[in-house]
Amino acid sequence: MFPATDHPGRRRAADPRPAAHADAGAHAWRLVVPVKPLSIAKSRLAGTIGPGHRPELALAFALDTVRAALACARVHGVLVVTDDVRVGTAIRALGAEVVADVGAGLNAALAHGARVAGAAAPRTGVAALSADLPALRTEELDRVLAAATGPRRAFLADAAGVGTTLLAAAAGVPLAPGFGGPSRARHLASGAVELAPHDVESVRRDVDTGEDLRAAIVLGVGAATAAVLPSVPFLPRAAAS
Repeated sequence: MFPATDHPGRRRAADPRPAAHADAGAHAWRLVVPVKPLSIAKSRLAGTIGPGHRPELALAFALDTVRAALACARVHGVLVVTDDVRVGTAIRALGAEVVADVGAGLNAALAHGARVAGAAAPRTGVAALSADLPALRTEELDRVLAAATGPRRAFLADAAGVGTTLLAAAAGVPLAPGFGGPSRARHLASGAVELAPHDVESVRRDVDTGEDLRAAIVLGVGAATAAVLPSVPFLPRAAAS
């Protein structure tokens, strides 16, 4: 069943307030979200969309991801790791925190963000979340974080079953991220527990390719992505192959 939408491909905006039924103990996580400089983000979409539109989409993906995460009752803050000034300004406007990247790659950025987040709230678990989840639904993220409560480290595989979209570590446990490429196997080998909650497709649906983007649109993207998509020219599939 498709989500309730205002028009095809766009879901209604999530209520930014925590769910009323959640108790205070549900605020168990601080999330760390890495965002590349927009000039180099989403390079694999170059064969799917017209030139010059990748930065706008990458920013929209990050905004929709962070907005949905902030609305989750189990989330006690979102920290974005980025060196992009435009991203930082837009993210702060949503109410999230921003910390500078350390310039040593994705996993170093996540480990740095996890240390900052953990130091600010040492009794709260830390979870790394992909920044390219434009269809992310707050209630589905809540189910994933609920499932992650208990193991020392746990992760959720992406829709392809190869990568990872979320890696969680209990309070005081090093995050030890191994994102990039076949990270599902890497996280399994590291001892992290693979999560398998039902009906969390929006948390698994990261966007790297044109097919990923089309699948996210079918799920129903957030307001920022929906606002950008009408101006994005999609290249014919033959041209994208």
